[in-house]
Amino acid sequence: MSHSDHRPTLVMGARGSIGAYVLSALRERGLPVRASARTPQPGQFPADVEVFAADLSDPAGLRTAFAGVRQVFLYAHHDGTDGVIAAARAAGVEKLVLLSSGSVIHPTSVGNTITEEHRAIENAFAAAADPTVVPVRPLVLAANALNWAWPIRAGNAVALYKPDALTAPIHERDIAAVAVAALTGDTSPQVNGLLTGPARLSQRDQVAMIAAATGKDITVTELSRRQAADQFARFMPADQAEAVLRFLDDAEAGNSPATDTVARVTGRPATGFDIWAADHAADF
Repeated sequence: MSHSDHRPTLVMGARGSIGAYVLSALRERGLPVRASARTPQPGQFPADVEVFAADLSDPAGLRTAFAGVRQVFLYAHHDGTDGVIAAARAAGVEKLVLLSSGSVIHPTSVGNTITEEHRAIENAFAAAADPTVVPVRPLVLAANALNWAWPIRAGNAVALYKPDALTAPIHERDIAAVAVAALTGDTSPQVNGLLTGPARLSQRDQVAMIAAATGKDITVTELSRRQAADQFARFMPADQAEAVLRFLDDAEAGNSPATDTVARVTGRPATGFDIWAADHAADF
């Protein structure tokens, strides 16, 4: 084992749902790890984990967090790409595993605002050539269903656009497992293939699985495109709201696939949404 193998892996955004799984999976393997968050608080991480305050838009903080690190897991963000590359090179980082979006390699998502933002970030990292960048590309996050938590907790109907459009949402634990494979040396092309859950199901099916996991009676109402645009625009910029609607329109047209990438990379099937709903029952 070379000396460099003993340098830690930095998990940026280690309090995020995927970052937390990446951190714990690396620790379970006995690998040296370091965590960063924008504003870490005492007691948020295990006592044996080095913790740094780091923000992608703060070059000085990045240099400190990257010092002595072999590789980094980070979320794609349009701020700070140049600073990340510069800090990584200065620190001698060998590999960046970048949480991107499957829409970048999903043919019918071309031109979508969210797709093109992720493509631009991937391209900026790829153009740098050093360090090696490995994108991880989930298409539809199961955790998007957490957006329904407020109405469900309030006992209200869940209002959905295209409730019967089929997608294959992926558990954040499976995204993390693929990222960990990339960090621990899996160099197969599958690592940056399109990541999905095991089966396509409708939003209506997902709500039913949440109802089963929580024991709640949950009703669904359908939103028109205009109503959905208005609702989403309360929580995100209008162009991103339109991008989400376009993903759902595309899903309704039958274009949101289920892939076996998780199984090929990890050697086990992807986790079903029913398991995700049980894991998150307390959120609803």
